Amino acid sequence: MAIAVYIWAAIERVKECRAGYWTIVLGALSGFLYYWGSLGHYGVLPLCCSLFGYYVLVGRGAGLLPVHGKAVLVTGCDTGFGHALAKLLSDMGVTVFAGVLDEDGAGAQGLRRHSSKDLQVLQLDVTDHSQIEQAHRYVCSHVGEKGLWGLVNNAGILGYPADGELQPLATYRRCMDVNFMSTVEMCQVFLPLLRKSRGRIVNMLSMAGEVPMPMLCAYGASKAALGNFSRVMKMELDAWGVKVAIVQPSGFRTNIFNSDKEWSCHQEEILSNLPSDTREDYGEEYISSLRGCLLEMANQSLEDLRPVLKDICHALMSVAPKSLYTPGRGGWLLPFFYRICPNAISDVILKRLFKLVDAQPEGLRMKVSGTE
Repeated sequence: MAIAVYIWAAIERVKECRAGYWTIVLGALSGFLYYWGSLGHYGVLPLCCSLFGYYVLVGRGAGLLPVHGKAVLVTGCDTGFGHALAKLLSDMGVTVFAGVLDEDGAGAQGLRRHSSKDLQVLQLDVTDHSQIEQAHRYVCSHVGEKGLWGLVNNAGILGYPADGELQPLATYRRCMDVNFMSTVEMCQVFLPLLRKSRGRIVNMLSMAGEVPMPMLCAYGASKAALGNFSRVMKMELDAWGVKVAIVQPSGFRTNIFNSDKEWSCHQEEILSNLPSDTREDYGEEYISSLRGCLLEMANQSLEDLRPVLKDICHALMSVAPKSLYTPGRGGWLLPFFYRICPNAISDVILKRLFKLVDAQPEGLRMKVSGTE
């Protein structure tokens, strides 16, 4: 098992670096021949060289491209990853077009106070076609024939944690619209500019798109769709010299969790849309208890956003970017575990691992107590 984990992790880390593949192959071949005595003690030399090469190519990275003259568009910069990334890239000397949902909001004002000529705030609701077209015209007028170097599709919503049966259809549609369809449109609109520079697309995914997480059905489904789209686009755009990278963080604390106040409106929406028999099976007490999921998710999340920002910058500026980045606690281990484990085992573990509420639906409690 340990060998399998090592090999998988090694391959993931050098997917975009052909030299890295040869490093692993040489190391494995040398070790095999040395083990069977074909090279004798001479096999130690190529084995050590390959391990050193692996360290240089993978552990230390393949170097970064110069930032001068490069422009990047980042969506969802009001808060969280997008807000911090816009500031970081502008400090590096990159021209940043920071798309915000509210150009008069606190997030936009904070970006303007950053006082960088390389940071420009744009009104950009990624679900509004007219705003996307307006942003496209603005970016075109500034980048000219150089094109746009990077597009970071960061805007996204979580919705509110609840059983998949309880979530209103409007929540599914909203998650798909913001997390998936908007990214498709952003890519289609800005790809002509990205082709000019042979630039980069970075799509922000989530472990919930690869690992089924209870209470996050709508969010996970939208991220799964985005993951498949991103992997197909990576293959299709390779011929154009445009690289596509996926950043798939584990749990980090951002404003995507929304606020406890807004839960009351969502709870009302759930109750008003439920059929009477479903409402009776779950019970209002259980539905009200879902409010605690927000707090539990926030408590389990990491506050330090730097691992995510570092990986996004690497995807944008590295000479040899990876196709998949998994920053955060268990970012690569949990998806790997889910892929190799039988469903009967992984389902039990995931249900316990992501148990956000202790309450049970009314119908299940009645069955356990034998009153039904």
